[in-house]
Amino acid sequence: MGEVFRKFAHAVSEKVGSVGAFIIAVTVVLAWVVTGPIFGFSDTWQLVINTATTIVTFLMVFLIQNTQNRDNLALQAKLDELIVATRGADNKLILAEDLTDEQFSRLKSHFEKVASSRRQGRDRSAAEGARRRTNQTKRSR
Repeated sequence: MGEVFRKFAHAVSEKVGSVGAFIIAVTVVLAWVVTGPIFGFSDTWQLVINTATTIVTFLMVFLIQNTQNRDNLALQAKLDELIVATRGADNKLILAEDLTDEQFSRLKSHFEKVASSRRQGRDRSAAEGARRRTNQTKRSR
């Protein structure tokens, strides 16, 4: 059953995300607007579009979530492969999606410190390089 739903969700998401589906949706809304005067802008006329859009939205939520979950898993697998293939990479991050919120917070703090340290190291290197160039210019005069 899961594989059938996956294939169905994939096929529907491909079709619904197309230009043709958008044109059909706009056409339906325009047809509804045009029929407003014919039906005297009645409660039933309004109920038709409200019911249709509610049903479509309700069903699309599940299809979109399924597609999003699969895309996320595929992306995670690709990132895991890059981590495994990169020398010096911290392999404990391969299962980062299983971390608790507290562990994510600590991990974020750790990488903020690493980034800050590297920025300071680059700033120092740039300043040293500028000093060296200035000294070389003075010596060559």
